[in-house]
Amino acid sequence: MLGSINKIYNVGIYIRLSREDDDKVYESVSITNQKSLLLQYVKENNLRVYDIYIDDGYSGTNFDRPDFNRLMKDIELGRVNMVITKDMSRLGRDYIGTGNLIEKYFPEHNVRYIAVTDNIDTFLDNSNNDIAPFKAIMNDMYAKDISKKIKSSLRAKQKEGKFVGGRTPFGYDQDPYDKNHLVINEEQALVVKRIFDMCLEGLSFFKIAKQLTNEGVKTPAQYYSFEWKNNYNLKYGEWHSKTIRDILTNQMYIGDMVQNRRSKVNYKVKKVVRNNPKDYIIVENTHYPIIDKETFYEVQKRIPKNVGRNEKKENHLLDGLLYCGDCGHRISIQARRKKDSRCYTICNYYRTYMKQKLCTTHSNNYDKLEKVIISSLTNMCLNYLNKDKVKNTVLNNLTEDNKFNNKKELEILTNDIKQINDNLDSIYIDKLNQVITEEQFERVKVKLENELNIKQQKYNDLNNSINKNINEESKNKIINEYINKFLSMKEQSRELIINLIEKIEIFEDKTINIKVTFNNFS
Repeated sequence: MLGSINKIYNVGIYIRLSREDDDKVYESVSITNQKSLLLQYVKENNLRVYDIYIDDGYSGTNFDRPDFNRLMKDIELGRVNMVITKDMSRLGRDYIGTGNLIEKYFPEHNVRYIAVTDNIDTFLDNSNNDIAPFKAIMNDMYAKDISKKIKSSLRAKQKEGKFVGGRTPFGYDQDPYDKNHLVINEEQALVVKRIFDMCLEGLSFFKIAKQLTNEGVKTPAQYYSFEWKNNYNLKYGEWHSKTIRDILTNQMYIGDMVQNRRSKVNYKVKKVVRNNPKDYIIVENTHYPIIDKETFYEVQKRIPKNVGRNEKKENHLLDGLLYCGDCGHRISIQARRKKDSRCYTICNYYRTYMKQKLCTTHSNNYDKLEKVIISSLTNMCLNYLNKDKVKNTVLNNLTEDNKFNNKKELEILTNDIKQINDNLDSIYIDKLNQVITEEQFERVKVKLENELNIKQQKYNDLNNSINKNINEESKNKIINEYINKFLSMKEQSRELIINLIEKIEIFEDKTINIKVTFNNFS
């Protein structure tokens, strides 16, 4: 009996319930039942309760819990000298931390620890105390097993394309009727669409962020009300370049579910690390897109052109487009020392590893370089338009004939598919009315289904070919518009430049290779 030890105890009753325990199967460890059991134990042993400490919804794999920390503080201040829990797992499931508490911390602070259902009492000499370390290990293994099962369950849902994250991407909400499905948040979606449009206009991440901030557009942090320390996005409503980049590169906006981007180090450590992109779980077409695929992939092409640009310096038409033809790294444009002075280009790889001489300077007078490239681009555009006119003149009649023939063939295939489906319905009715036997039905059904598959495949192939030609024509039309606009302008705009040029390679011998976005250009 506790009364046999002549000492006045101030008891701290500690109760913990984690999310994985919060189930009907574990009703015995509910907060109510733990509290009832421990208060009954205290009453039977004539003990005095100093306070009750409850951590509801906290894992036992770490000890960063509000009321547990409060209990430790009261022990340090000498207010509590006895701790009672239902069992050792309520104290913690990390065998190292739990063992340290029972074997070192409690004895050093002259605290008596009792786990009621485990029959452990650190002030008594009994065999149950000897097996306490083994119980701690078993509790730890249980936590590890639960962690594996939860992770496996979440992974299965992710592979099915179900949303299992804690926070939805900006622009989406959880479906009120299905928490694993995403629906569009119209207010946020308008901001997402605008960010993509601004990128297509040639604005850098910094300029997009600055414009949204100046207009007072709410940031994702303000929508979600993050309570992070020093969160300027929430406090001041400030957009940042990283936020813009994250939105522009998020495949979720084309209707694909992208998950498993991050994971915890292990079941005991809260630290989260980024996973390798090859480990992402991607399921296509799981929710309505905010951005169409053509726009999304066009933006992905342009993003490298806007990376690494210093917004504080003078803006140049060719910023982010220049690359070293010898080492493949970017070529930057150095700032002018004075307003009317010259500025030069330099290979970033050379600048970084100047002493090792891994590359050369690739120094060029930028102003002259820009004139040469604009002149070359102008000639390339004129050449392209001339070739395009000749091609259109030669192929125009043939293209019109093809369109007419393809349209007629689609109509014929549509009628054929409808007729086959009608025949399938008809023989099924004949079978039900016993006009034909089961054997006859199966034979005709197989024949019709094979014919239907062939016709359907032809229809799909032809339709895809027509759509591909339409998309190609649409792209060529856009390119022609860009080129005509470029040729008509006295001063070129960066928007047109990045729409016409993929990259510019500059070699040490001053050779320039301009890679343009035109199709079939030679």
